[in-house]
This record gives sequence, structure tokens and C-alpha cells, in this order.
Amino acid sequence: MIPNHRLRRVPWLLGLLWLALALALTAAPGSSPGAGATASSGSATIVVNRGAVSFSPATVTLGGGGSLTLVNLDTFDHTVTSVATDTAGAPLFDVRVAAGTSATVTGVEALAEGAYDFFCKLHPQMRGQVRVEGGGGTVTPQLPSFDQPLAVPREVRGARITVPIREARVRMLASGPTTRMWTYGGSYPGPTIVRPAGRETRVRFVHRLPRKAGAMTVHLHGDHHAPEHDGQPTTHLVRPGKSRTYDYPLTYGGLPEPSSFFFYHDHRMDRTARNNWRGLQGMFVVEDPSESRLRLPAGSRDVPLMISDRSFRSDNALTNPFAQGPRMVGHHGAMAWVGPHAPPNDATVGTHVLVNGRHAPYLPVSATRYRLRLLNASHFSAYSIGLSDGRPLLQIGTGNGLLSRPVVRDRVLLGPAQRADVIVDFHGASGRDLVLDSVPATAGQSGDDARAAALMQFRVGAEAADPSRLPARLPAPDLVRVPKKVSKTWTFGLDGTKEHGTFWSVNEHAYDPERVDHRARLGTVERWRLRNTSDLTHYVHIHAEQWRTVLRDGKAPPPWEQGLEDTWRLEPGEVVEVAARFEDYTGPFMIHCHMLDHEDHGMMARFDVVR
Repeated sequence: MIPNHRLRRVPWLLGLLWLALALALTAAPGSSPGAGATASSGSATIVVNRGAVSFSPATVTLGGGGSLTLVNLDTFDHTVTSVATDTAGAPLFDVRVAAGTSATVTGVEALAEGAYDFFCKLHPQMRGQVRVEGGGGTVTPQLPSFDQPLAVPREVRGARITVPIREARVRMLASGPTTRMWTYGGSYPGPTIVRPAGRETRVRFVHRLPRKAGAMTVHLHGDHHAPEHDGQPTTHLVRPGKSRTYDYPLTYGGLPEPSSFFFYHDHRMDRTARNNWRGLQGMFVVEDPSESRLRLPAGSRDVPLMISDRSFRSDNALTNPFAQGPRMVGHHGAMAWVGPHAPPNDATVGTHVLVNGRHAPYLPVSATRYRLRLLNASHFSAYSIGLSDGRPLLQIGTGNGLLSRPVVRDRVLLGPAQRADVIVDFHGASGRDLVLDSVPATAGQSGDDARAAALMQFRVGAEAADPSRLPARLPAPDLVRVPKKVSKTWTFGLDGTKEHGTFWSVNEHAYDPERVDHRARLGTVERWRLRNTSDLTHYVHIHAEQWRTVLRDGKAPPPWEQGLEDTWRLEPGEVVEVAARFEDYTGPFMIHCHMLDHEDHGMMARFDVVR
């Protein structure tokens, strides 16, 4: 068995905001973000000790043109990745070092004098800084120039919708060739499906990708529907040249679903990460007509934003991070994986953060209120989202419905598959350019593993008529009464051995589509406990029902987590309790980590709803 070492936090002094952070990289060195600097007239070395999950020392100094080496004594792979980027948006240096090896961090030798923050992409709370003194290096950080407009996917509103799954060339980077993607409907993201709550919607997906792409399946994440329309990972597949129609009643217990922000994506077993990376993602909005009386921002001021990340070759083609992926093996009848990128070294992280499929886009806005529906569709990265001038975000809902009261937030932390419904007020910002960014929390706080990034720019124009209002109360959906007894505990961990293969586990097992791990009776309410015994944070998603958060580490959940949810952040050692009523449908459904490599590599389980 692989031992579980509890993560230790890394001291690190953040800049106040992303722009200030990036600008500071070209300035004279400031205070140390961690341990004292280790000066060197030429080169420097940093070490990751076994189980430490920190760089030692956290700050190093080297002479211009000198080299930086990482010695990795840990059992995990680590990266040394620059926060600052070049003109193309790529990190100034980015090197992965396998467990038990060392490597020179290429790119550091060309840096101009200054201070450069870095982090580990696989364990983002690990942070440090390299200070370059003297030398003739010319490479300096470049702020994003926000050269391309935000792409707003076309909306489709019919009750009968056909979406071809096909290859298309998509504009993702501001310059150079377009990028070939697998798409829903010829765009990335796919078309945004907008439908009224309670109105049956049938979406026919037609598989027009090359035969070598294999069979696909589509999951409408967050929705309530029959299991055959849930995007089963091994059954009810869409095969090349064929089609499949998914039926979404948009009801729950015979009543219309609440106002929701779902998304649809591929869910094929052992291919989910690859197929999503290639482009099979889109957004789905469920509208509640009664919302009109709330006078929320609407029309062009209601903007869905899908945040994702990808890496590109020099010709703007997507890289293939799965080409050297782990190999599946069987051991005593169970799935496991072997190879350099087997669990726990299987995180897919792109170099470029995208919004609606574009790197560093801009959106012209009036100095009025806007509704932003935020979705993190990345495979692994979390984002702590806010505005560069510090103005608040008013969170009015999750992806599954409105909250009973709005919550004023400086930043909204979203992990993979999590969503938030927020209002931003641009009054008083005419003539200014504001950046929607992600800034990690201070060390030791939840969100210190968020990715640092400039996401997009708002170009604020003149004041305009604004009929919207900030609501004091909201018509939140009813929450189930919570049973006193916990019906099921789900434990998320890392199991196996290097010799026979490792796997991400649920209750010490890798996923087996034929094994039923729990049976819930239709019409009953159950309380489930989610436990993380691994060293990494996981984002646990439960299919099928409308779930509420009961407790987080034995305490009431924070205000923004007191509505309906379907995906929960579970830090190492953390315990979350949730509850739902099993309505309408019997059959198999899934619970899994929504870090897609973890899902593909075993961290998924099946539960059945039975009569």
C-alpha cells in the first residue's frame, strides 16, 4: 500500500493581485516568500524532501546566466513552473522532475535580472522564488495583452436539438494558425443550450469524428435524468458514424428544476480526460421564468464563462499529454496503472488558461451590473477568482440553483466542475480596464493551491441605463430534511503498489462498472459522508440527485455552500457530509473525483437507485 503523508503547507508571501505580482517580477527583489535566500555567485539548487511538499529553500539567488537544479527526493513528481509568462502566454520556465531524480530547470539561464515566482503544477501550494542578479539575460515577464475578443458561444433554445460531434478549427490563441479540436457543433465550447425549467429537451448527438476516436458518451453535469441518459462510462455509447438522443425532462420530483448552470461533456471510461482536452465541453442554462421579477442582469449582461487550460505546440496545435500516459494493467481482477505518469503523478495541467476557449480575451462592458456564470472546466487546476481592483463579487447561486441570500465575496474558489453565479457591478469604472484574475490564498488557507493567472479583461465603457437590482433575498429551492444517520461513507484515497500498479480509489477499490458499491431506495433521503485520506485535494461529484451540504469537518458549511451542490472540494483529511432524496429514476449512477485523470484512473464508483 502507498502511505498517506499529510500535506504540509508552504509559507509564501503573495503579491496583492495578479497584475501587481506580474509587474513585481521585473522589479528589484523584495521580501522573501519563504525561507531565507541562498545566495550563489553562479548556480543554485532547490530540494523537495520526502513528504515535505515544499521547496527547500523557498527562495534562491543565482547570478545571471547561472543554472537552477531541482533535486526531488520525494515519492511524487514535481514541477518548477514560472508564474510569469512570455508574449505567447507560456511560462518562462517549466520543468517536470520525476520522483527520485534531479534536473536542471531550463530557461532560467536566459532570465534578465529580477525576481521570478514559481510553483509546482502538480501540487500548486508549493511555491518559491528565484532571484537573478546581474548577467546579460534578456528574457523578462510579459503581461497578457488581451488581444482577442471573448468568444460567446451561440445559443440554441429549441426543444429538439441536434449537435454534431466533429472536428473543427477553432481560434484559441490571438495570433498564428487556428487549432484543430474535437467539438460539439464546430465550436469550443460547444453551443450553449438554453431551456426553460420543466420543459422536456431532447438533444441528439451525432458522432462524426474519425473512427479511431472511438465511442463517446455525453454527461449533462448537474442535471437530474434517467441513467440511460446520464452519460454512462461503458454503456449507451455513441459510436462512430452513429447518433444517440439524450432526454432531459428538466424536472425533479415532477416539478421544474430550479434555475441552473450545467455543462455537458464527454464521460467515456478511461478516455474522459483525453476527450475533454480535445474539446468536448459545452454549457447548458436552465431558466426559471419567475426569475424575471428579481431584475437580475439579463440579455447581453448575462455572460456564461467557461475557464479551462490547454498547452500548445509552436504551430498552435494542441499538445497530447496522454501520449506518454500510464498503462492499464489488471491485478487480481482490478484495474491499476503503471508507468512514470501512473497515480499519483497523473495531473493534466495546461500552460495557457482559457476563457470560453480563448487565451486572455477581452469583453467590452458598460458601467452597469453584469451576471457572470462561472464554470471551471479544467482537468486539475483550481482558480480563486476575483477582480483586479478588489471590487466584490455578489454570489447569488451555485450551478444548481439560487442561494437563499446573496453572499458578498472578495474571491470565489472553484475547482474542476464547480460553478458559481455572481453579479459584478461596474458602476464607477468607466474608462478603466479591469482584469478577472485568479490569485491563490495565503499559505495555510483553503485555496492556497489555486492557480495564479490573468483570466480575461473587462473594458469598461460609459454608464448606461441599468434596470437590474442587487437582491437581498432569493427564491432558493427547498432543501431536504437531513436524517440523523449516515447511510454511506465514501473514502477517497490512493492504493496499489508500484510493482503491481497504482490507482486512485473509492473505498480502497478502483472503478469496476459491474460492481455496485451502494444501493439507495427510491423515494428515500440518505445522508452520505465523503472522506479524503489521500495527500491531494479532490473534487467529488455525485450524479443524479439534488444534493445539499450538511457539514464540513463537523461544522455548518459556509454561506456559499448552503444551497444545492453536486461537486465538493475535499482537502486532505477533510470530511464533508451531504444529503439528497432519490427521486424519479432507478438504475446505476456514478460518484467520482472530477479531476479527470483521477476519474480515468480508478476514482469512481457505482451506486444504484432501487425500488
